[in-house]
Amino acid sequence: MSELQITEEIAEEAYSELLTIQDWLRWTTSQFVSHGLFFGHGTDNAWDEAVSLVLPILNLPLDAPTELMQAKLTRTEKIRLMSYIVARVEDRTPVPYLTNQAWFAGLPFYVDERVLIPRSPFAELIDSRFAPWLSDSQPVTRILDMCTGSACIAIALANKFDDAQVDAVDISYDALEVANINISEHMLYDRVFAIQSDVFSGVPGQKYDLIVANPPYVDAEDMEDLPDEFHHEPELGLSSGDDGLDVTRTILMEAAEHLTDQGLLFVEVGNSMVHMDALYPEAPFTWLDFERGGLGVFMISKQQLVEYFNR
Repeated sequence: MSELQITEEIAEEAYSELLTIQDWLRWTTSQFVSHGLFFGHGTDNAWDEAVSLVLPILNLPLDAPTELMQAKLTRTEKIRLMSYIVARVEDRTPVPYLTNQAWFAGLPFYVDERVLIPRSPFAELIDSRFAPWLSDSQPVTRILDMCTGSACIAIALANKFDDAQVDAVDISYDALEVANINISEHMLYDRVFAIQSDVFSGVPGQKYDLIVANPPYVDAEDMEDLPDEFHHEPELGLSSGDDGLDVTRTILMEAAEHLTDQGLLFVEVGNSMVHMDALYPEAPFTWLDFERGGLGVFMISKQQLVEYFNR
């Protein structure tokens, strides 16, 4: 934590001298910069971080009209806003946990500290319906979202594949409670099903046209170096052994029996992709590139899984 604090004197000065929403956005941005915050949970700079905190706390949309920025705040609003700014600055709490709102694939989701904050490059793949690896003529009626967390990936998949049932599995009962909140809010309880499962244990005998897995993948070295903000997230959703691949190993060994004949597996391993070559030097992984940023996602077909892992 930074030695700098937002003291009562600083807060009182802000209450008396900051009048408008624009004033508070400017001041909050300056506070975020001077306190050396890490931005990695939906924004990558102090201004966007300030906007993502200040406007929702004032019950305003992120795209509020410019002229509204000159509206003055009441003292009660200022005091409430200051409490959230202090939590962000001094506790290093990520903004989505303060507002209980995160965005993924253009959709809003409820989040709290029971789940990771959505930030996967899978959003870009979902938007393109996994083209060119998945053709429009290839039927997709069953999808598995492995390690679903908030169910953001599962719900985005259901929105893109209108005819598909999506099983959203997670080992954490706490995470599944959040997943069910989002499934209900998006009114997809007839097509997205939250299931407690340690990898594939909760879906025995089930086969899927598409498996999308975003397992924990942070290795031991990176866990030691994570910024304070990430320590608010559940370690169960981040850490996966010395090389970050404990859960991924199990997925690769068991996925083939849960895929249809033309089925595809997509897995995100982030920075732990550096360990994949050493672990599977000849595996036929297709590593994907992203126009909107992101790395460490590979694709492999059922046939390739059978030939390499079940030989």
